[in-house]
Amino acid sequence: MNANPLRRLAELDQSVWYDYIRRDLVEGGGLQRLIEGDGLAGMTSNPTIFQKAIAETELYDEDVRAHASRGLEPAAVFEALAVEDVRNAADVFRPLHEASGGEHGFVSIEVGPHLARDTQRTIEEARRLWKACDRPNVMVKIPGTAQGLPAIRQCLSEGIHINITLLFSVPRYREVMAQYFAALEERAGRGEPLGRIRSVASFFVSRVDTNVDKKLDAHAKDASRPEADRKLARELRGKLAIANARIAYQAFEETFRGPRWEALSAKGAAIQRPLWASTSTKDPAYPELYYVEALVAPRSVDTMPPETYEAYRERGEPKIRIREDLDGAQAAFRGLQRLGIDEQQVSRELEDEGVRKFADSYDQLLEAIGSKERALGVGRR
Repeated sequence: MNANPLRRLAELDQSVWYDYIRRDLVEGGGLQRLIEGDGLAGMTSNPTIFQKAIAETELYDEDVRAHASRGLEPAAVFEALAVEDVRNAADVFRPLHEASGGEHGFVSIEVGPHLARDTQRTIEEARRLWKACDRPNVMVKIPGTAQGLPAIRQCLSEGIHINITLLFSVPRYREVMAQYFAALEERAGRGEPLGRIRSVASFFVSRVDTNVDKKLDAHAKDASRPEADRKLARELRGKLAIANARIAYQAFEETFRGPRWEALSAKGAAIQRPLWASTSTKDPAYPELYYVEALVAPRSVDTMPPETYEAYRERGEPKIRIREDLDGAQAAFRGLQRLGIDEQQVSRELEDEGVRKFADSYDQLLEAIGSKERALGVGRR
């Protein structure tokens, strides 16, 4: 057994991706060391990560100056910076990607979050980013909104690797998997190859508890409610996010078997792996590795921010736990129903909040680029 818990996860068939990107990590050899030392298998990026990197360091100053001097607006400056970083990171991961037959070594880049409710513009931006990155181990991130679903199907059918983000409910996750099947079948129907197409479905975890715990706390403090309900609310605290992910994984295992999947698999199709996102704990009442440990699962991905990644390397206790206490997971949702907390409303709130937060981060990123330009004394032509 490997002594490094991160490498042990790989032995259990769970890939670890790094929820972080910055130019010095890629160019300074740090990323290569993570791949070699820990078995790191991929990387994700988002506007919040880039905003910190650009605003809080001088790493991008010269490129910001050069792009702005050419007359590029902040949005175009950001895209140029992001594409360059993603391309360079993908190049570092390329040997792993090729050695694994295209299974590992992906780096994700995100379509503009303001497009989350616009199907056609999402398709157009995904195509543009895919072409600009020009690497076989890049994934384009598209949110799993209702409007995102047809964009996901279209892009996958064109051979673009897609990371579906902002998934909070099992019904929406089932819709995402259905789009994956449909896209592969469209390609097969046209006689196009399936073997190199890859996709992950990013199921957000800790945010579920952040939302539900507030509702449970309100119930627990409400003296007008029966004591049995107040007790139940206290008992359910911190239980729903893991329960939700376990039920989602059960849906995954049910979907990727049977005649329909076997027909695609026989033509070379790879499964669409579930990816656990937002796995760092937000509530100090929960252990640092609370979600990561609970969601160790074969054929899955866990994307960890640097702090969680380091903590797992030091203190992780890898063991497949995803299938534990499925009855308890179902009971947790029955408890929510008993308390009158609407599961569908929770999912809507989380999706709306996720879209809004990503859009706000993107806007702050553009402001940071503008501030950087002014600090550098750059004027556009």
